[in-house]
Amino acid sequence: MAQEHATWCLMRQGTLIGTISVADTDFPWLRGTFTPELAFTHVKPWFDEALANMEADDFERFDAAYDRIPQELTLMSPSGPVADFLLHIDGDEAWFRWSEEPFGR
Repeated sequence: MAQEHATWCLMRQGTLIGTISVADTDFPWLRGTFTPELAFTHVKPWFDEALANMEADDFERFDAAYDRIPQELTLMSPSGPVADFLLHIDGDEAWFRWSEEPFGR
């Protein structure tokens, strides 16, 4: 699947949360611009908390904070939903990796 310059969608229960316009790939990571929808305000604190824990190198707290994201949200590639993903959002920047199989957390 061509991933650079593709648009991915972040969904919650059928509602569009935001889109990611991929601008760069550095396997396994994809990076791009995040454009939030109004519904993102409900889940933004999840990303903020996870990012703060990651930046503090507190990976136990990161895991606890991040777990709700893939449980509650769906990441849609241009060809459909992915089985699992690790997504970070900081302002209008997003970087993520994804898998067609669950990561096995």
